[in-house]
Amino acid sequence: MDTQDTLQPQVRPTASRPLLGMTILVVEDSRFTCETLRLMCLRSGARIRRADCLASARRHLQVYRPSAAVIDMGLPDGSGLDLIAELSRATPRVGVIIGLSGDDRAETEALAAGADGFLGKPLDSLAQFQETVLSALPPAAVPAGPRSLTEEAVSPDRVAFRDDMSHVAALLEQRQDGATIDYVVQFLGGVARSARDYTLERAASDLARSRCQGKTRHEKVARLMQMVHARIESRAAI
Repeated sequence: MDTQDTLQPQVRPTASRPLLGMTILVVEDSRFTCETLRLMCLRSGARIRRADCLASARRHLQVYRPSAAVIDMGLPDGSGLDLIAELSRATPRVGVIIGLSGDDRAETEALAAGADGFLGKPLDSLAQFQETVLSALPPAAVPAGPRSLTEEAVSPDRVAFRDDMSHVAALLEQRQDGATIDYVVQFLGGVARSARDYTLERAASDLARSRCQGKTRHEKVARLMQMVHARIESRAAI
């Protein structure tokens, strides 16, 4: 078992690549968000490993221990809060645990579960990503001297967005029970917010409110499906 996939002493971070030598486990089911984080890790000097659900993340963690973990709150097989709590209590502990959500209210829950920091969607600021990770590191692992904060924004390829739309379409074509719809509206809400597709985000939120009232409005599901298919077919998905 490789339990030491952490910051290597012979690889030192620099002002331009402040996360050099780190491996970050990203637990996120959205391809669009994963691609954003991949680009942020690449430009920060960090390596990335990915898991799209809790089960996959736990399999990864049986084999190696990353330097940091970025964990989405809403995953297909449960809440990211459970994994945050597990990693926070584990010995040895993952050095940095960051919660991730499109719902800003989730920050309080993530920190209470044991997270060291929180990232809200949409993710686009490279400086914010770097600062969130660095602020949770011990001083010896942070680049010495002044470091200018980059204003660079990260924009993933549209293909990743269409992949997420295809995932939703496949789910809803297979089944439209309450649990599936609840997952879909949570997933779509986060992806739409990340992609700044506010029309899609409003439609997902509208259906989510109906579900909270104990209702499943089939016309709203059909409208959401229509919007998803339109984005799959569009060459300008965002």
